[in-house]
Amino acid sequence: MAAGSPVAGRRILVTGASSGIGAALARQLAEAGATVGIVARREDRLAEVLADCQAHTPASRMWVADLGDLELAERVALEAWDAFDGLDVVVNNAAIPAVRVATALTPEYLERALRVDFLSPARICLAVLPRMLAAGGGVIVNVSSLGGRLGILHESAYCAAKFALSGFSECLALDLWNTPVKVRLITPGAVDTEVWDRPDSDPSAYDGEKAPAGEVAAGIVDALYSDRFEHYLPDMSRVAQFKAGDIDAFLEHSQALSRAALEAIEARGHQ
Repeated sequence: MAAGSPVAGRRILVTGASSGIGAALARQLAEAGATVGIVARREDRLAEVLADCQAHTPASRMWVADLGDLELAERVALEAWDAFDGLDVVVNNAAIPAVRVATALTPEYLERALRVDFLSPARICLAVLPRMLAAGGGVIVNVSSLGGRLGILHESAYCAAKFALSGFSECLALDLWNTPVKVRLITPGAVDTEVWDRPDSDPSAYDGEKAPAGEVAAGIVDALYSDRFEHYLPDMSRVAQFKAGDIDAFLEHSQALSRAALEAIEARGHQ
């Protein structure tokens, strides 16, 4: 990353930082000179990321937390604020996959997805917002998904949470338009991370190309101080535009793709 990066000297909190996009983002930010606070459940993996960050910015710190605990999520955000004497940027990246056909979905499974993928980042936003306003500025970055703009086969719980996060972020940006606090929405497509192999999630029907996590992380760094609200990484905005233009055509096309995906899953199961 080029010297003189706008993130140099900034204090940035990144959730979901033990692997994938979050880990790549934390490392890139620290390399560019940002002091990074990182949050995730897995202490050993998080410690590895922290060591890499502290090689560049020794004041970087970590917090081990399951952000499905909403009160803990708020508490960690405020602890990070106090530890760094303020936060310039908060990146709500933590999320869990939730792949399960709707006919097998349980209330508990749905609620867990909503807690981690929507309510936790929303609660973190609400916790830090008054402090950012009082401090005279800040950037809130919410990492949603293409599944926050369109429905995906077997992912009603995940999409519900990500739709909520996208809508919340849009309204937050509207409400804060005349304040020094800015909101950025990140809408990734398929990204090559461990999220595809979680034991508490069914196999995804998607079996196509995946963007490298580091590439998406670099896009988030660029988005921090851009003038645009939403950033598709990689750029899959045309898919969302197709859906917005003709929802029935989108559903018909998606159903055809779904049938092919289910046939492929069944074929793999018989191999």
